[in-house]
Amino acid sequence: MESYYLDWANLLLRWVHVITAVAWIGASFYFVMLDNSLEKPEDQESLDKGVGGEQWAVHGGGFYNLQKYALSPKKLPEHLHWSYWESYSTWLTGFGLFTMSYLWNASTYLIDKSKMDWQPGAAIGVALAFFVVFWIVYDGICQIFGQRKNGDTIVGVLVAVFIAFAAWLACHWFAGRAAFLLVGAMMATTMSGNVFFWIIPGQRKNVAALREGLPVDPIHGQRGKQRSVHNTYFTLPVVFAMLSNHYSFTYTNQYNWIVLLLIMLGGAAIRQFFVVRHRFKLGNARNPIPYALFGIAVLGLTIVWMKPEPAAEPAPGAAAQKVSYGDVQKIFEARCYMCHGAQVQMKNVRLDSPDQVAAHAQAVYQQAVVTKIMPMNNATGITDAERAMIGKWFEAGAPTK
Repeated sequence: MESYYLDWANLLLRWVHVITAVAWIGASFYFVMLDNSLEKPEDQESLDKGVGGEQWAVHGGGFYNLQKYALSPKKLPEHLHWSYWESYSTWLTGFGLFTMSYLWNASTYLIDKSKMDWQPGAAIGVALAFFVVFWIVYDGICQIFGQRKNGDTIVGVLVAVFIAFAAWLACHWFAGRAAFLLVGAMMATTMSGNVFFWIIPGQRKNVAALREGLPVDPIHGQRGKQRSVHNTYFTLPVVFAMLSNHYSFTYTNQYNWIVLLLIMLGGAAIRQFFVVRHRFKLGNARNPIPYALFGIAVLGLTIVWMKPEPAAEPAPGAAAQKVSYGDVQKIFEARCYMCHGAQVQMKNVRLDSPDQVAAHAQAVYQQAVVTKIMPMNNATGITDAERAMIGKWFEAGAPTK
């Protein structure tokens, strides 16, 4: 029953996490687009009010005039819309999922003893340290170099180098699936940290100063804008990391940390295209298509580089190997009964009887042969030859007699 309730909790948490993430990413993308689409007002009334830029838009059958003040309106309205609960809710539900799936079952999902044979408590502590250390280093880089000449470039290079190091370390310490998710969660934590520690507090200080009639310190707006821009470039890499657990060919690759970095690089380049294209449409930037082409090229070359070697053709005249149920039953007993036998039935799957094997044959083939997700982190040491044997058995009709 514990497994059943955990599955429901996982489903509901994941559902809420996706919904809140869509809301957060949507708001982030929208405001980046808006900032890069503003035009100087043409009417004197807007200029007199201090409007620095505006966008006319049509949506849902209505017209909208969105205005941004160069400094601040003469009088702040009583009610202001704040965008922060989307970020906090996304992080809280994401951390809940990470705890339930990876920390609660660290021995199964987090630890790969062929890489690092440590106790669950140590693995959990180090995984959580990734969140804290990355935030401290990232925040320090921003504060030390962010306001210097060419600060944005310096910060971008240093943060990219640190992400690369973190990806290398995670993929050498943890199971590949967990490592990819850990790097994504590390970056997502920093995104929420930007909102919690800098963007919202800075906005609150500005609003308080305006309500009291005091001058506004421009540093709050500058820092908030800087961290918001960082968040938008983190977004696509983070989304890939969160989806990667469905595609084992990425995190089981021998050079999985390079795979992760290349796909993140491609995603960041494509995001740059969408950021710049709005300014390009107004004539304020060069054509951003090279960014998109670069991102697509990186992804394409990664696909070509990762392609598996073609299967060896059987020798002429060689008889096809026949695999019986008895052959695969021995593999199931050695590699699968630990989690799918009489004592434990993970995901309500049993493989210790012909009837149960017949009922789950398609899933076994998909998980063990096609995606190679199971056994989880290959904890039981299944070999490629054994996977191939299961594949031949399934392709022969999955006989159970």
